[in-house]
Amino acid sequence: MPDNAQTPDPQAGINTLGFASAAKEMQENFKQVEEIMAGFSKAHEGMKLDPYNLKQAYSDWMEAALKNPEKLIETNMAFWQKSMELTQQAMQSFMSGQPAAKVFETPKSDRRFSHEDWENKPAFDVIKQTYLLVSDWTRQVVASAEGLDERTAERVKFFTERSLDAMSPTNFALTNPAVLEKIRNTKGANLVHGLKNMLEDLEAGNGQLRIRMTDTKAFKLGENVAVTPGKVVFQNKMFQLIQYTPSTEKVLKRPLLIVPPWINKFYILDLQPKNSMLKWLVDQGHTVYVMSWVNPDETYVDTGFEDYIHAVINALDAVEYDSGESELNMIGYCIGGTLLSSTLAYLKSKGDTRVKSATFFTTMLDFSEPGELGVFIDEAQISTLETQMQEQGYMDGSTMSGAFNLLRANDLIWSFYVNNYLLGNDPRPFDLLYWNSDSTRMPVKMHSWYLRNLYKDNKLCQPKALSVDGVELDLGTIDVPACFISTIEDHIAPWKSTYSGARLFGGDVRFILGGSGHIAGIVNPPAANKYNYRVSNELPESADTWLANTQVNAGSWWPEWDSWVRALANNEQVDARQPGAGKLAAIENAPGTYVKCRLGEPTPVLEPTVLPDSVSPSPVAPQPPLPKKAKGSKKK
Repeated sequence: MPDNAQTPDPQAGINTLGFASAAKEMQENFKQVEEIMAGFSKAHEGMKLDPYNLKQAYSDWMEAALKNPEKLIETNMAFWQKSMELTQQAMQSFMSGQPAAKVFETPKSDRRFSHEDWENKPAFDVIKQTYLLVSDWTRQVVASAEGLDERTAERVKFFTERSLDAMSPTNFALTNPAVLEKIRNTKGANLVHGLKNMLEDLEAGNGQLRIRMTDTKAFKLGENVAVTPGKVVFQNKMFQLIQYTPSTEKVLKRPLLIVPPWINKFYILDLQPKNSMLKWLVDQGHTVYVMSWVNPDETYVDTGFEDYIHAVINALDAVEYDSGESELNMIGYCIGGTLLSSTLAYLKSKGDTRVKSATFFTTMLDFSEPGELGVFIDEAQISTLETQMQEQGYMDGSTMSGAFNLLRANDLIWSFYVNNYLLGNDPRPFDLLYWNSDSTRMPVKMHSWYLRNLYKDNKLCQPKALSVDGVELDLGTIDVPACFISTIEDHIAPWKSTYSGARLFGGDVRFILGGSGHIAGIVNPPAANKYNYRVSNELPESADTWLANTQVNAGSWWPEWDSWVRALANNEQVDARQPGAGKLAAIENAPGTYVKCRLGEPTPVLEPTVLPDSVSPSPVAPQPPLPKKAKGSKKK
């Protein structure tokens, strides 16, 4: 440096970048973070720090791994050799300034490393490959333990993968080139705004970090989501029944009753007109009725699974009374399908034959292979959850949403963490993610029964292992024509498990396997011309055999299903039925009141619709009384 050169002022460089102007605001924000986290820590001093009971699982794994040190040594030697190879490649890359040959290639499906600097700049290329190397070594170490029971091995594998997801260099500002680029371009403003986003999420979650996936203020039910015209024509403490306005002059004689899952809200089937299955069904000439489940609060603490079965029968009674038709088609989605199958077994024992076809979207009946969700189901975790539910009077739907998100952590957790907090972007409006964030609560009694009897003990697929009101349930007695629709990439209801359940019925069963996952594979309108599907009425014992012998068809499965259900009734049609013009009067516009109740809001108490005693042909339990609000009940 020349003698007359002035020493650069580091502070002036910082000011030029604009960091000085943001420093004060960042300092104030960090102070807020400290205060919030201090309060959170104090309020949760006695919290269970191992909610998934992993301490025992990893202890068992360590014991098994140490019994086979040769395998562990072999894995470590391979890791050392790869490390040396990566070191040599890194040195060559830094000396030449060009990326060297890869020790590890990034999988094409991994979108985390899409920024060009991960490939073009040696430093980031080494960081990425080091992470991939350590991840590969960790997986090999986990797999080296022999003699572990299958369940423990799956739990260790699953949660190790989630730890690797969390430690990705893309999740840290200083090792993510996209974040560093944003810092340069915004002079650090992205970090300030990201911090504000994090504070808002902490406050909204009452101390728990619930990352927003979308701009929830951009949507309003009945205005830009759930907009298919219709009327609520029946209601009680369990559900509101919506009948949709016909768009054709003639409709199928058999009405269609849809049973959605109670852990989510029904409008996943009615997000926007372009992808609304409800609108499509109406446009095909179906008279569509949908159950909109209540969002139960602590006053529903004693509501059980049997109450949900009786609710489906109440809806069946209401549709028959309103339409005058004693033959109906029914659809159940996910656990709504599980509920439908239980109801059909119950009705069969009562001699009730009103349901003439049953369709099941991504529905498990045999829970012996529940997929990755099984890692959350054991006695310790269920007992912990039951204690938590008893304390608050219900199961908070966000807890289950968190478990579902863990199944695809990179897509449903870390991508939003990076976008909202590190890049400082506001969540974009997205109808599907708005629905996903609109969680519901679940009654303590019902949810505990469901987890224990279905997921844990797998009793539904066992003839007469379960009973409702003294009526033994046997899925093998169900002989109505049935159609199971599953999706090949489903992480929540694995298609091979749903296939196993489809073979339990005693009548004719058709199985359709669509593309994509649990939601996108179902909400797949024909106009989108996406994915493929397979269909067959032959269900051999092996799901793999079925897959190998069933041809692929292009496009959506919706028209395929529509043709099937029409043929069952010879496409018989009647004049279109207007909501409120039947025996049931219109109560309010769709989507109704229950669906608008969000977490933290008390359940609305509605005046129940009373049907004549002569409507139901089968004896069912009386409807439980409306819940009484505790004095001083308020939002939580």
